Amino acid sequence: MKKTIKLGAILVLTTVFVSQFSFAQSKGSKGPNNPVEVGSVLFNVGVGVGGNYHGDYNGTAFGVKAALEFGLWQAGPGVITLGPEIGGSFGNAYNYADYHGHTSSTFVIAGRAAYHYGWDVPGLDTYAGFSAGIGFHHYGYDANGNYLNQTIPVFGAFVAASYFVSPTFGFNAEAGYDITNFQVGVVFKLK
Repeated sequence: MKKTIKLGAILVLTTVFVSQFSFAQSKGSKGPNNPVEVGSVLFNVGVGVGGNYHGDYNGTAFGVKAALEFGLWQAGPGVITLGPEIGGSFGNAYNYADYHGHTSSTFVIAGRAAYHYGWDVPGLDTYAGFSAGIGFHHYGYDANGNYLNQTIPVFGAFVAASYFVSPTFGFNAEAGYDITNFQVGVVFKLK
């Protein structure tokens, strides 16, 4: 967990440094064309490779995540957003050693914070951030109905990009350690 937090901090600081450097180096530019502004409300939803919570997934996990973000503060040329995220990570496999099917699932409710920066490319939004919340983890491991149910703390860090093809709709990709380790989806600018 400490490794994830350190990695996330490095990613956010790198994004802030690069965005500040790029903003200062752009000649004749009026600043980045950031689709995310103070007052913006974004909703994104995606599917992809799920997070392997508790290390008991017996195969590649499938994940789905939805997030709502509110643009709250101007931070240099970028915007800081806060909001909730919700989703799940699901995996199953057959273990030939003990002849049983194994299933794992984790349903997560979390809060997230991100720093958004738009560069000088119209419609492009790049961001990095952290999440923290609670996970409801379920692990079933044999034909006799033996199950393990736990409530676990969850922490995440992610980097992402969105490309808006219209003022209110775009495509989105996120990577990191979160509800999904990698996902693709769509993003809607609600305000």
